[in-house]
Amino acid sequence: MKRRARTNKRNASPLKRVGLARAISKLGYCSRSRAAELIAAGRVKCNGTIRRDPETPVRLREDRIEIDGQLLSRSSKIYLALNKPRGIVTTAADEKGRDTVYSLLPANLPWLAPVGRLDKASEGLLLLTNDSEWAAKITAPETHLDKTYHVQINAVADETLLQQLRNGIRTSDCEFLRVKNARMLRQGEQNSWLEIVLHEGKNRHIRRMLEALKIEVLRLVRVAIGPLALGDLAKGATRVLEEKEKQALDRAMQSRNPEPASLIGAISICR
Repeated sequence: MKRRARTNKRNASPLKRVGLARAISKLGYCSRSRAAELIAAGRVKCNGTIRRDPETPVRLREDRIEIDGQLLSRSSKIYLALNKPRGIVTTAADEKGRDTVYSLLPANLPWLAPVGRLDKASEGLLLLTNDSEWAAKITAPETHLDKTYHVQINAVADETLLQQLRNGIRTSDCEFLRVKNARMLRQGEQNSWLEIVLHEGKNRHIRRMLEALKIEVLRLVRVAIGPLALGDLAKGATRVLEEKEKQALDRAMQSRNPEPASLIGAISICR
């Protein structure tokens, strides 16, 4: 007689197993890499037994996971917006001792992970959450979630430059990159502010394109992620996303024509 698979009463499907390190991350205790370190150090128990393999399969709703004797429970989901200043790195710890985004977070929060990255010299809107599945959707190219940047350059831009960015540029390392859209915000005698929209951002995407054209980026500020705008959030400040903002992001990830950022909050043009 065949044994029936154990099922969840709510959806009557087999309970899904995940690796122990991933389970700890999903519970909002720490990152998956940090969880693997704790497991290897013998500080993690599953159902009363020390486990040293980060891939040990567990069921989140059934198995008891303890770290240093503390029983883990699922943390409430938190979705946080941060206005990252220039000079701050997007990482939990930095081998060079530089300030990280975690130095800007309020005390007594559960572990949060950055959703994507902004490099040290870049500024603006950065999301942090303990909802790892949601974070993966935000950064996935197939969700069609645009990222909008305001970029100051040391050149007087014209339509030729904007069209070059839209058409695509071969970088110094032979990668072909393009932007979804580029338009002029304003210009002075020696520099310009551009608005650049990326559909899928590669590492230093905008900087590398402009470097290939011998143009220096003076400032680069992310002002929107999909329909969510940076607005007037102060540098270094954080705030919890409103429910309507979270819902707008969720809708945008399901749509080929996401809502523009102006529906949620005005994009501030950098000065």
